[in-house]
Amino acid sequence: MNVATRRTIIAAAGVVAAGTVAAVALLRKPEGPRIATLVPGANPAAPPIGVKVGSIATMVPTDPPRPPAEASFQDGDGTPLTLASYAGKGLVVNLWATWCVPCVVEMPELQTLARAVAGEGILVLPLSSDRGGAEVVRRFYQANGIDALPVLLDPKGAAARAWGSRGLPTTLIIDRQGREHGRVEGAIDWASEATIAELRRLVG
Repeated sequence: MNVATRRTIIAAAGVVAAGTVAAVALLRKPEGPRIATLVPGANPAAPPIGVKVGSIATMVPTDPPRPPAEASFQDGDGTPLTLASYAGKGLVVNLWATWCVPCVVEMPELQTLARAVAGEGILVLPLSSDRGGAEVVRRFYQANGIDALPVLLDPKGAAARAWGSRGLPTTLIIDRQGREHGRVEGAIDWASEATIAELRRLVG
């Protein structure tokens, strides 16, 4: 288990109740750039304060699997992208923000997942809805040692709304045919062997 996934977090966005989705509605964002930051904890085995980390068993299946609604997002340079830009790949599409405490908690584990499936045609796509854009995400990545995930942006949460996300974090599992197989609301243990094995099965 990546030690970083068990670090204590400082919630710059305020107190977050255990086990809840960070934002009940995507429109309820901080007015300015606020960042929840990972910091070293005294006990690496302890769960992060104020956040319950679940498992892949909490995924809600999409039955039958079907393509998500059309929506666009951007890379760190502002280039427009869609899920079709990754045709033929299995996708773990994570909707997050730097001010969202559960999002921050699972980010190192998403990085571990990305490294574990590198070369298998499975990509982790973290779409940030931060108002500060790419620079805020880059600063967060640099401060927290995130170097295996791309900078991707969902300006004003447009893609999240198109996909029916109820809050952050929300993660969509997309197979190689572009169909959503399920979604997860809240932080889970993306780095566990069980999670990785299930994702491999789902994306085909």
